[in-house]
Amino acid sequence: CVVKMVQKYQSPVRVYKYPFELVMAAYEKRFPMCPEIPVFLGSEILHESRSDDGAVHIIERSCKLNVDAPRLLKKARVEYVFFIQKNTVNWKERTLRIEARNETFANRVVVLETCSYSVHPENEEWTCFEQSASLDIKSFFGFESTVEKIAMKQYTSNIKRGKEVIEHYLKELISQGITFIPRWTPPPVCGQKDERSPAVGHDAADGLLESGARGTTKEQTGSSCPPAEAVSPDADKLDADYIERYLGQLTPMQESCLIRLRQWLQETHKGKIPKDEHILRFLRARDFNIDKAREMLCQSLSWRKQYQVDYILQSWRPPALLDEYYTGGWHYQDKDGRPLYILRLGQMDTKGLVKALGEESLLRHVLSINEEGQKRCEENTNIFGRPITSWTCLVDLEGLNMRHLWRPGVKALLRIIEVVEDNYPETLGRLLIVRAPRVFPVLWTLVSPFINENTRQKFLIYSGNNYQGPGGLVDYVNKDVIPDFLGGDCMCTVPEGGLVPKSLYQTEEEPENSDHIRLWTETIYHSASVLKGAPHEIVVEILEGESVITWDFDILKGDVVFSLFHSKRAPETSHKEATLPSTSAAGDNMQLIDKTWVLGVDYSRMESPLVCREGESIQGSHVTRWPGFYILQWKMHGPLPCSGTSLPRVDDVLASLQVSSHKCKLIYYYEVLASKDFRGSMSSLESCNSGFSQLSGATTSSSQSQSSSYLSR
Repeated sequence: CVVKMVQKYQSPVRVYKYPFELVMAAYEKRFPMCPEIPVFLGSEILHESRSDDGAVHIIERSCKLNVDAPRLLKKARVEYVFFIQKNTVNWKERTLRIEARNETFANRVVVLETCSYSVHPENEEWTCFEQSASLDIKSFFGFESTVEKIAMKQYTSNIKRGKEVIEHYLKELISQGITFIPRWTPPPVCGQKDERSPAVGHDAADGLLESGARGTTKEQTGSSCPPAEAVSPDADKLDADYIERYLGQLTPMQESCLIRLRQWLQETHKGKIPKDEHILRFLRARDFNIDKAREMLCQSLSWRKQYQVDYILQSWRPPALLDEYYTGGWHYQDKDGRPLYILRLGQMDTKGLVKALGEESLLRHVLSINEEGQKRCEENTNIFGRPITSWTCLVDLEGLNMRHLWRPGVKALLRIIEVVEDNYPETLGRLLIVRAPRVFPVLWTLVSPFINENTRQKFLIYSGNNYQGPGGLVDYVNKDVIPDFLGGDCMCTVPEGGLVPKSLYQTEEEPENSDHIRLWTETIYHSASVLKGAPHEIVVEILEGESVITWDFDILKGDVVFSLFHSKRAPETSHKEATLPSTSAAGDNMQLIDKTWVLGVDYSRMESPLVCREGESIQGSHVTRWPGFYILQWKMHGPLPCSGTSLPRVDDVLASLQVSSHKCKLIYYYEVLASKDFRGSMSSLESCNSGFSQLSGATTSSSQSQSSSYLSR
């Protein structure tokens, strides 16, 4: 079985604030030649047809393109590249669908493109445009990689140009006095031609242009309406104006990566996907490699869910000790509008805080700071009218000494950095370090290897008084907000810190787990490992019928098959590995169904097997009919072998190639409810506070209880 990778592109929804008919008139001015697009050398109509009522008009063209790769084409003895383009315009529905494929090198390279123009769902005087494409290079004389780079470069450079051309021709039409074109109307029943109906001539818009040119003066919406707040044409789609307003300037391929990853999350995490700016941070952290960003994001979402990080701002209240001795706090914003966090690390007794509070409280506090930072970024985005996606941290090292290099304290700092790097990528816009003493290089040598290279490039370090004057803080922070302790005029409320009294130190009742920061030890989720040939199973005893078993689990690694069984016999516990705490990284593996048991005799299947892919979040429920023992089972899923009659799924083949160990990992939660208290399959989420309340955008839950047993992806 051969797996071929395909380059894909998906555009956001681009909105023209003009009626569909006027946009179509502008579009048709691109043919047969378009000087505004140099790569487009001309076109020839191959086939044309219309429906009897004139509502549907189909044109198939051969388009001649010039490609900026002359040497490569000369080796292939090709002067130009030809594409076949099929346009289907439906004047009644007010839609245009464009399908294009390459004719040149069709046996070596497959290029498919689909575009659509349609009426904006919230404003019938506006027109939406979407575009998707795929590039599959089978073979090209050993130049496959070169062809791929050339094709993607030219394609993405022409995407923006395409919109500019439409807008150019729209302005040209308006300058000619054509500001309104009547909509299509059905022909008269008697069969006589109605001069008021837009005719469909040799080109789709000829008749419409004539109608508009005869002096119709009704104003179209786009020429006079003020700029509107960016709204997405569809709750599940992204609008190009929205991206620019709230997420910033992205290249076409970066937009495509965001849209495709977002679509994948909507399919696998329905009803609770993160906000777009959060998804974008993970893409940036992985240089817009979708596979790497998806893996990183899914692990982070599972971490947030397992430890209920979404609720930290509501549930976490710093101990009084932190309020007094933790020398950090928010302080206005920098010149770019980023929230500014000040940390007087040199005045902080890190050893005393670790000994008095432990790593757990310090980590929770740092997480709450990061959550607050994301919240402040959203607020500043609305205040300043431009995307603010990161914050600035100003670290004062005055007072830093060897006490700060206390080994357990440095270890705690490194663990906190690791958690923050994994779950809050690209949130730090700039780190300003001032008054760095001689001991700082020692600390930097210990810490810097654990900091991402992209993050390290945002560090600016000033020793002594170099931060003062031009080239210093005033380049990044307005003078009127520079703290008084750094020579500014602004009073800063960040605590001054000091030594934590030893009387407040905790007694070491248990040895510290040096390999894992546990966070919430009371987490309601359990972790489990699924081994090859050794499924993980849990048993739920039901004493009376008409109860409801609910479950909620995330697949962290590998693909598994989930099943539900019923038995009248109580299964015996069998551990594949030694039992580990539920919060350990390794998880637990437990087998309950005896190998001697026969399906259909000793136990029965209650739910059809469900294949769960890596990164998916599954919720479901089952209404029990009989008392007894219900067994929830997760076992490793293996791809089916290739056969002559059926091709394997691409996901299966990729899974078989990428599996690095015979172990899958998951976290799960289950609960038994009385049926009278059960309100649908999503109550399992409500009962365990599952969801991303801080990160989730406004999405519509697609999970509804449709039967006694239902799984929602």
